[in-house]
Amino acid sequence: MTAPGLSADEIAFARSLVLFEDDSLIALDKPPGLSSQGGRIQARTLDDLLTAFARPGGQRPRLVHRLDRDTSGVILAARTKPAAAFLGKALMGRRVAKTYLAIVAPGAPEPPVGRLRRPLRRVSQGREVHMTICEDGDPDAETADTGWRTLARGPEAALVELRPHTGRMHQLRVHMASLGRPIAGDARYGGALVLAGAPAPRLLLHAWRLRVPTPGGGEAAFEAPIPVDLQALAARLDLDLPAGAALRPNPSHAAPAHA
Repeated sequence: MTAPGLSADEIAFARSLVLFEDDSLIALDKPPGLSSQGGRIQARTLDDLLTAFARPGGQRPRLVHRLDRDTSGVILAARTKPAAAFLGKALMGRRVAKTYLAIVAPGAPEPPVGRLRRPLRRVSQGREVHMTICEDGDPDAETADTGWRTLARGPEAALVELRPHTGRMHQLRVHMASLGRPIAGDARYGGALVLAGAPAPRLLLHAWRLRVPTPGGGEAAFEAPIPVDLQALAARLDLDLPAGAALRPNPSHAAPAHA
């Protein structure tokens, strides 16, 4: 089977990302370095690769939400317009539970378990857009709510579980930076670029688990294996990964060179 505009390698790569698939939705394991949707970089995006799942005579699935280019993990696509509308409403109604893993430095946040409710606002600098903490009364304030829990700690860094209760752009990155524990590899928000003598290869944020109501009733839960680069840095920092977590075997997902 071929898909318009995609090579056989790209189709195989797209299908290798599938965690779950039915008539209404597809759960995918997005690798780091693959953009969710179009931007300034002229390269294949996950949205482009969804053409591999289009049915004959039908439209390709559409992404329900996004992950930053360097963030890995679970992302959802809807196969139909009704499914997209249902899942969009679930996200807006905060009925989708997301759990992330991140390596932060220096050390663990204090207290080890907490919740931060601090609004954010967008700041534009030329073609660049970033987020910053602002006051509640700011006219551009966007409500932002993040929970965290320290899973493992060492002298240089910690492994934390993050739960966004809202879905603002760069929310986890800005909130952790505001606690003095930016996510490793996050050059934009002050994250450490070298830990234990080794480079942080990218933004070390992983969309680990997602629980969502389904259009057919009930709920579905998905888990993306922890990628190889996060495993390797955690081991170097003596940070134990969660017991029972699925691990991405080596080699990790790698997009075709022309994707």
